[in-house]
Amino acid sequence: MSQFTRQFTRQTTTARLLMAALLIAGASVGGAAQAAAATATSSATVVAPIAITKVADLTFGRFAAATGGSVTVSTSGVRTVGGAVIGLTGSASTAARFDVTGDSGASYSIALSGTTVLTSGANTMPFAPVSDLTGAGAITGNVTTGTLTAGASSIFVGGVLTVASAQAPGSYSGTVIATVEYN
Repeated sequence: MSQFTRQFTRQTTTARLLMAALLIAGASVGGAAQAAAATATSSATVVAPIAITKVADLTFGRFAAATGGSVTVSTSGVRTVGGAVIGLTGSASTAARFDVTGDSGASYSIALSGTTVLTSGANTMPFAPVSDLTGAGAITGNVTTGTLTAGASSIFVGGVLTVASAQAPGSYSGTVIATVEYN
């Protein structure tokens, strides 16, 4: 066999191997062509943080204990006395008010905490809060959720003081803490 024939055979064999490799690669590419893909967009919206501000303090006003009873301030700030408690005229009472701001239309949870007694030195009076979202004069119950209409809402807090017989005179104080959180 001549050198030319050997070289031609070698080139033909190389060309056939190369052609076979290309056919196999083409078959693999053809299989991938049957795959499908889709794209989704991702997005996020950051809203204003929820905030709360105290607008007014809860004030029970001045009263005499006599043989005891209760003093109630409604969520609209109206004071009533029960039992033998004597409310002094000209003594202002107010409901606490907290203004809440944040994302318009968002709902939020409300938790009231703070002291369960008002104190004056070593003397105490039990306190139970009452709350609503309208200041409509509630004297029982507590609101636990609200909705930010146009990005704002208010929480009104009144309460009931239990006054002991011969309650010691003094200036009594405590705290009401309103905590809000987006739902």
